[in-house]
Amino acid sequence: MRKKFNDINISAVECSVEETKLFYQKIARKVQQIRKKRGLSQLELSYLIGFKSTSLVAGAEAGYSNIRFSLEHLYKIAKVLQVEVKEFFD
Repeated sequence: MRKKFNDINISAVECSVEETKLFYQKIARKVQQIRKKRGLSQLELSYLIGFKSTSLVAGAEAGYSNIRFSLEHLYKIAKVLQVEVKEFFD
């Protein structure tokens, strides 16, 4: 028998700040790895996704806590690097 939504015990998923930081760093490392494999500099990738400086790419790859790739960034990066977005999460 199927449970109704109201019958399900739902609780918020908790992630520590450190866990979230490591998640973003893992994605950025994967982007960096694929970018280097394709022979692109941070500046070249930045231009190709619509940025005039390396602040986003360099900051995210360096692990600065206030600079992260958004889903839109990852989508554009995937198109430039000719990979599927899911590769950044492997």
